[in-house]
Amino acid sequence: MNYEAIKTYDVLNGYGIRVTIFFTGCTHMCKGCFNSEIWDFSKGKTFNESAKQIIFDNLSKPQIKGLSILGGEPLQQDHQEMLNFIKEVKEKFPTKDIWLWSGYYFKELDDEKKEIINLCDYFVDGRFIQDKASKKLLFRGSSNQTIYKKNSDGEWKPLEA
Repeated sequence: MNYEAIKTYDVLNGYGIRVTIFFTGCTHMCKGCFNSEIWDFSKGKTFNESAKQIIFDNLSKPQIKGLSILGGEPLQQDHQEMLNFIKEVKEKFPTKDIWLWSGYYFKELDDEKKEIINLCDYFVDGRFIQDKASKKLLFRGSSNQTIYKKNSDGEWKPLEA
C-alpha cells in the first residue's frame, strides 16, 4: 500500500480534529475527482511502520477525535494490510472514531470490504458524480453519496448531514 499524505490536524474530513491519510490508487476514476492525481497505485510513499507511527503519535493527542481514511480508494488496497492497520488503530485508540470514504456504494461491498468497514464508525459511500456536486454537502462531494454511521448494535444507518 502507498499513501500520498498524512494530515495531522484536519477539520474537513469528519467531526472534530482528525488525523487523515490519503492512500494512492483508484480504478473508479470519477470525472471531476478532487484527488485524480493519486489514482496511480504506484504513486506516493510506502505505507510502513514509520507512517503508522506518525498516525499513532498524533492519535494519542487528546484533542484528536479520530482517524479519517481516504484515497484514491481505501477499499482497493491490500485487504489484509488495511484490515490489520485499522485493527491496530482500534486496539491502541478505542475511544477514537474512524471514518472511511469509498467510491463503492454500500450495496456493492463484498465480504472482504465489509470486514474492513465494519471496523470503522462512519462510512461515506459512492462515486463522485460531477453533475451532483455541491459545496454545501457536509463530508461528501456529490449528493448521491451517503454517510453511514454504525450504531451500538453494529448496524449501519444513513446519517443526515
